[in-house]
Amino acid sequence: MADHDFRYSLLNPEHTLIECRALAPGRYQVTGNGGSIHNGDSLQVTLKGSRDLSMRLQVEKVRHLINPRGQWVAVAHGPAFTELAIHTWQVICDRCAKQIDVEFAVDAALGKKAQAPAAEARIAELGWRGTSGQHTCPRCQKEA
Repeated sequence: MADHDFRYSLLNPEHTLIECRALAPGRYQVTGNGGSIHNGDSLQVTLKGSRDLSMRLQVEKVRHLINPRGQWVAVAHGPAFTELAIHTWQVICDRCAKQIDVEFAVDAALGKKAQAPAAEARIAELGWRGTSGQHTCPRCQKEA
């Protein structure tokens, strides 16, 4: 079981994600080039419409194509979104006033009530701490 990174930020033409589309919530068809993908491998792919969010998919089965050489099609499972929505929130540290734009993914079918928990989870992934509407950046956490 290998881990393959197909995020857009790598820009490696020999290791390229061509398409990733949802077949059903949690099931995806991924087409790529290079990487020697096998059943049971893990793929990290960029979310469509995002500049830095990605998701990890587990390959269930893969078919290597003869032509074009090196291309493959895989069926994988991963996070289940009924309708994926990417949002951006600005977060300001309440101690030093440092500001970041936090990009997060949420299932739009869950409505607005799902946005705040998804944003707080993403903020925590980035090392920020949020309590009672107050946010603290990683640097200020170390100083405290």
